[in-house]
Amino acid sequence: MGSSASDPRRDCAKIARDLARVAFPWDTTRSLELALFRTFASPRIGGLLHATGEFEARSQKRYDDTDLIVSEIIEYGYDSDRGRRAIARMNAIHGRFKIANGDLLYVLSTFVLEPIRWNARFGWRTMTEPERLGWFWFWREIGERMGIAGIPESCDELDRYNVAYERDAFRFTDANQRVAVATREMFAHWFPAPLRPLVRRSIHALLDPPLLAAFGLKPAPPWLQGAMAATLRARGRVLRWLPKRRRAQLRTEIRRADYPNGYRIESLGPPPHD
Repeated sequence: MGSSASDPRRDCAKIARDLARVAFPWDTTRSLELALFRTFASPRIGGLLHATGEFEARSQKRYDDTDLIVSEIIEYGYDSDRGRRAIARMNAIHGRFKIANGDLLYVLSTFVLEPIRWNARFGWRTMTEPERLGWFWFWREIGERMGIAGIPESCDELDRYNVAYERDAFRFTDANQRVAVATREMFAHWFPAPLRPLVRRSIHALLDPPLLAAFGLKPAPPWLQGAMAATLRARGRVLRWLPKRRRAQLRTEIRRADYPNGYRIESLGPPPHD
């Protein structure tokens, strides 16, 4: 990819696009889904999402809207016309609610750290240090454009914030559980009905004990936790031997049931009257 010769801060938009859409498209999508799950375990965030009713009433559309906004920024860059419009749309949605700066910073931290953590466990290769730094600087630039205050200057410092936030904030509430279960059921319904019980338990196998406790969900049996980790690691080993992807996989080009004729960035998210 050539990112090892890049300046991670200057070239962060290209590094992020190459990581998310060329080198690790499937892994990035799965890790960002896990990042989304983690945010539900904070009662303030989970409570807000439950209060809107969106994740429970229109889970797939909310997933698609979030995916499309994030993908617009990754695929076209935060300084492109499409990227600026996507950030403006995200800020407009967030602006309808009173969200604490610390909660926004936590959400940002999950988008930085979960792909890095997933890659270290399951990637077909590990990220290089310039790639890891580029991914950090990319999201830090987005955080600046979101008006988030006090964003750390290093990935390690952001990691410490993330760990401390989860230690202090994660706890069970009914709202957390309802949003998490609605999202889990959305994922399960991507599969045929006979497979859904296994899909549900497989999702539990990827969630750590503090997360499961905050959602009031039962852990997956140890054998399934081990099987999931072994399968994902085996996938990574197989991918090392396959031809490397050269063309980007663009999620903005995926057809969505809610947008059969395409979408406008300014129309993504809940309508104004919500």
